[in-house]
Amino acid sequence: MSTRKPGTDEAAGRPGPGASAPLLNLLPTVGGPAPERADAARNRRKILDAAARIVAEQGPEAVTMNQVAHASGIGVGTVYRRFGDVSQLLWALLDDRERQFQEAYLGGPPPLGPGAPAAERLDAFLDALVDRVVEQRAILLAAQTAAPVARYTSGAYLAMHAHVTLLLAEARPAANAALVAHLLLAPFSPSLMHHLSEEQRLSAAELKAGIRQLLGLHAS
Repeated sequence: MSTRKPGTDEAAGRPGPGASAPLLNLLPTVGGPAPERADAARNRRKILDAAARIVAEQGPEAVTMNQVAHASGIGVGTVYRRFGDVSQLLWALLDDRERQFQEAYLGGPPPLGPGAPAAERLDAFLDALVDRVVEQRAILLAAQTAAPVARYTSGAYLAMHAHVTLLLAEARPAANAALVAHLLLAPFSPSLMHHLSEEQRLSAAELKAGIRQLLGLHAS
């Protein structure tokens, strides 16, 4: 099995076009769950997937421990032991989805993952971020309401900011990449995304087009 990092020129031993994989190793990562037995891991996956379906279909306010137990086929006692209460379950769901997203943009297939030019990766990242924030907007909004500025010191935000900074530095060397990365991520505030998608009734496609116009990746 090859151990070559994505985006590396094997012959020359240096980064290939659009690669930022060596630098991405420096990114902060979202902590995963502690190692657990295979059966416990399967139960955790079933519970989280069931909770995600309920949130997607009915919203986070519809989640109850009994409903999740029924939807997952796992005993309600096990659900309580694993997650404690609904709030802890929703936070675990948010963390789980964040880890999946981070794995996709750090090591998944291009253009979201390594191997594509920086501008294409940035475009794909912003599209994927729109989808994620729209899908999880209710839980993200609850988190923002509870701690308005905590977003900017969280591991998830720091990882996204570092990733966008690296891509901008490669795609637009003259830009103040760190500052522009903050400004580019600002529209993804859960409260703004909730307003645009729920109150303004903008579709994910319209939001993606607006973000592209803001960045100027494509002609308006």
